Amino acid sequence: MAEKFEALTEKHIEFIKNQHIFFVSTAASEGLVNVSPKGMDSFRVINNSKVAWLNLTGSGNETAAHILENNRMTIMFCSFDKQPLILRLYGQANVIHPRDNDWCRHVKLFPEYSGARQIFELNLELVQTSCGYAVPFYDLVGERPTLRKWADKRGREGVEKYWQEKNTKSLDGKDTGIIENV
Repeated sequence: MAEKFEALTEKHIEFIKNQHIFFVSTAASEGLVNVSPKGMDSFRVINNSKVAWLNLTGSGNETAAHILENNRMTIMFCSFDKQPLILRLYGQANVIHPRDNDWCRHVKLFPEYSGARQIFELNLELVQTSCGYAVPFYDLVGERPTLRKWADKRGREGVEKYWQEKNTKSLDGKDTGIIENV
């Protein structure tokens, strides 16, 4: 039932384009494992061996802390409609912050979001598909406007202040790198 690939195929890329949610999993050397659902228009296939996703400001910043210590990442997509499929992307990630030279080039791949916090690039080592026969059917009702409204109301300066207050440490007390020299 499971199949392994060295890189994304055109069929995989088309599947990804049709998904409205994906899940990101990371872990530091020790401590908690993090799995985060992601949505909005925040995922891009760069080529068949590299993807990127725009991380929007949230209550935690676990992924960033984990990648600083251990750059392994898994991204999972799963179909909730007629054709069952689970697609996992395994690889090594790096983080790009708004202060980094590469930010301007990469952020252009995505819509403008006031809450844009980091971009994660994942260099793929393995692509795996599996059946997804036990995944239930769900219908997309729509995107939630809450996060965008929250960030727009705060403005960029308010979002960055929130980073200082809430996003500099992980649940395990590890630095996230969101603020330089923190």
